[in-house]
Amino acid sequence: MASAVTAQVQSNPTSAPQLQRGIVKMVLSGCAVIVRGQPRGGPPPERQINLSNIRAGALARRAVQGQPDTKDTPDEPWAFQAREFMRKKVIGKEVCFTVENKTPQGREYGMVYLGKDTSGENIAESLVAEGLATVRREGIRGNNPDQARLCDLEDQAKSAKKGLWSEGGGSHTIRDLKYTIENPRNFVDSLHQKPVNAIIEHVRDGCMVRALLLPDCYLVTVMLSGVKCPTFKREADGSETPEPFAAEAKFFTESRLLQRDVQIILESCPNQVILGTILHPNGNITELLLKEGFARCVDWSMAVYTQGAEKLRAAERSAKERKVRIWKDYVAPTANLDQKDRQFVAKVMQVVNADAIVVKLNSGEYKTIHLSSIRPPRLEGEEKNKDKDKRFRPLYDIPYMFEAREFLRKKLIGKKVNVTVDYIRAATSAMETGGVPAFPERTCATVTIGGINIAEALVSKGLATVIRYRQDDDQRSSHYDELLAAEARAIKNGKGLHSKKEVPIHRVADISGETQKAKQFLPFLQRAGRSEAVVEYVFSGSRLKLYMPKETCLITFLLAGIECPRGSRNMPGGMQVAEPYSEEAMLFTKELVLQREVEVEVESMDKAGNFIGWLHIEGVNLSVALVENALSKVHFTAERSSYYKSLVSVEETARQRKEKLWANYEEKPKEEVAQLTEEKERVAKYRSVYVTEITDGMHFYAQDVETGTKLENLMESMRGEIAAQPPVEGSFAPRRGDFCIAKFADGEWYRARIERIESPAKVHVFYIDYGNREILSSTRLAALPPAFSTRTLPPQATEYAFAFIQVPQDEDARADAVDSLVRDIQNTQCLLNVEYSGVGVVCPHVTLQFADSKDDVGLGLVKEGLVMVDVRKEKYLQKMVTEYLNGQESAKSARLNIWRYGDFRDDDADEFGYRR
Repeated sequence: MASAVTAQVQSNPTSAPQLQRGIVKMVLSGCAVIVRGQPRGGPPPERQINLSNIRAGALARRAVQGQPDTKDTPDEPWAFQAREFMRKKVIGKEVCFTVENKTPQGREYGMVYLGKDTSGENIAESLVAEGLATVRREGIRGNNPDQARLCDLEDQAKSAKKGLWSEGGGSHTIRDLKYTIENPRNFVDSLHQKPVNAIIEHVRDGCMVRALLLPDCYLVTVMLSGVKCPTFKREADGSETPEPFAAEAKFFTESRLLQRDVQIILESCPNQVILGTILHPNGNITELLLKEGFARCVDWSMAVYTQGAEKLRAAERSAKERKVRIWKDYVAPTANLDQKDRQFVAKVMQVVNADAIVVKLNSGEYKTIHLSSIRPPRLEGEEKNKDKDKRFRPLYDIPYMFEAREFLRKKLIGKKVNVTVDYIRAATSAMETGGVPAFPERTCATVTIGGINIAEALVSKGLATVIRYRQDDDQRSSHYDELLAAEARAIKNGKGLHSKKEVPIHRVADISGETQKAKQFLPFLQRAGRSEAVVEYVFSGSRLKLYMPKETCLITFLLAGIECPRGSRNMPGGMQVAEPYSEEAMLFTKELVLQREVEVEVESMDKAGNFIGWLHIEGVNLSVALVENALSKVHFTAERSSYYKSLVSVEETARQRKEKLWANYEEKPKEEVAQLTEEKERVAKYRSVYVTEITDGMHFYAQDVETGTKLENLMESMRGEIAAQPPVEGSFAPRRGDFCIAKFADGEWYRARIERIESPAKVHVFYIDYGNREILSSTRLAALPPAFSTRTLPPQATEYAFAFIQVPQDEDARADAVDSLVRDIQNTQCLLNVEYSGVGVVCPHVTLQFADSKDDVGLGLVKEGLVMVDVRKEKYLQKMVTEYLNGQESAKSARLNIWRYGDFRDDDADEFGYRR
């Protein structure tokens, strides 16, 4: 420290030089640095220190803007090398320094040492030794050893011809600085988003820097992609006013990037502004700014960010949750919601339009969910004013609205989806919106199914657009960036709304209530037999509006054969009061068929032009289902129908249960019938069967073991003939109801019946000898050879239902029971006895025994607590019913499976959906 003291004494004999410490913020040149202190509650103080007794070359300077008489000044030889030598040694590092002299203008001169004390490297001496600075000999005194050492080092550098003292004058060390770029967009595109080496020369604010691109020496201003920091607003008088946290954000970036070696990915150049991402060995400054609450995400530049927009959103979300800095007053859009209301699983019951669905919660409540941040197709400009006299039907008249609705309907109806609430849009009145229609409160959410974001899928197909928000509007989708990217792809590929082609036109005739049109249409529908339709609307339990896709028309359809309770409606004499259970009947029909694909058989029409007939969905007759659930009664007009026996049978069962419409029913005594019933005895004639298939509804298919040899012989002969004369692929034209042969997954051909045709690539078939179903391409089907038709050998798979047990309505409970059956009896030989005729389904109800142990399979399910007992009233069955009830009591006592919470039948609601 003697040298420092000596130097200080020469300039100020009254005091010793004070040793001070700091961190080098910036190297101005080869002989000047800016040193800062430690931050305490904000950006720290800083000061410029010029190295005593030496001089390094001046760096290039750009001409002052607005002063035409000034010119660009180039680097002096070896000036940039001196700056770089010093920058690499000291930038961001702790140094100690002494101030030896201070000029009247405030310039401070002193010595700078690397480290915490003067034992560290003397920066001035290092510069002189490398020939990168010259010694100011005019002010040197002979008795100063430090100054003498500088002279010695300079002489050694000269002898070694280092740096400034090398031959050639150093012209090769002068940079060709480029301050402007003629075409910034072409320049950015030419780099193809490859990382470019650079030095950050200046930090304007937290997200804007000036960088020197190497090795071509372009000086460019780069704004960080995807984010925006608080800035410094320039006032009219030229002063700058910082926004809250602007100074802190600038210091955060400066302390990590200023004059550091980095790599920059130049990503885009909108409006002459170069956007990029700065990569430092210690991390990505963009993510750090967001995580520490110094910046917010911006949508307009997020789209070009190449390092994963989801990382930026996650970093911003972290800062919001911790409420740091610019987010100190942040309130989340869903802050008032419980966790169970923010995220839940629900069943889709209806698609309202292209951006809203109605779901059923586990509690049974219905809730409308709007897809976050997307806008459905709509009419704009002149289209709004066209055909004012024509009745406007948004679903068919707005381009792509029908396609969007159909996409959602086919993908979601009846399926369980994951709902994540993003925000609640407050209700608006017409006064608030300035003439725009008022809207009730909206729950906006991200809806996914099988990992697919439905809103993103809609947008990617060009069937919806993404809503643009104000930058401070936080009420948006949690996957907003994915939506923007999907929209960009749709625009690029010309999908849907972004297509240059003519918009699709849907000419759908509405013949509801049009008596004359309905009369003309009736014979066609009657001849067609079963026709495909989509249920568009449910007016009541038995009155629906259907869309007929093949005929492209809308019809009103009334269910035949039943008398359903009527709902309330306006009549000329006033409001007609709803009949009991009319609302329940309508909800039942809605849940079963609304917006589902169904099949209808039209029998007749009424005077108002409404068609009357039967509606089937996945093998269920809706009229029969309503009667079975005690929500309708059989009408006398059903007597001439082939469904009459089924209707009467399920109505009798509903009467016996005495629920809903039959709650007050009193059975008339029938002595004769009672006597006959008493005298009848249960007959146990078990026969051997082979169980081939278990359905999700707990029915099963079985083959008689006695006829098994016949089936094996038929299959062997049939396959031999097919091998000798293979069918021509694609030559078979499938029709619903036809028998055919189908190639199964094992490559073998089996007899089958065609149940439904979606398209040539999707044909639904039923294997008549085994009971399983499959969807195949028509190329895997062929005509059934006549020698092997059902006349030669009837279908060998017969459908049965288990006697004395109730099939659980709850999906999970039913799945457990089905899994148990599959493990125990599928593809095994059992013993079967028919107990009584089918109830509600056209198949016998049976008991099944294991072939070896003779244990009752159905009773085993009851004892395991997987199902409940269906209590039959027939006296000849009471012994069996008692045995099953005892098994049920045993399972209940052990709290097995459905009984794990005790006897739930006393509660108002049945968790597992069993009938009371």
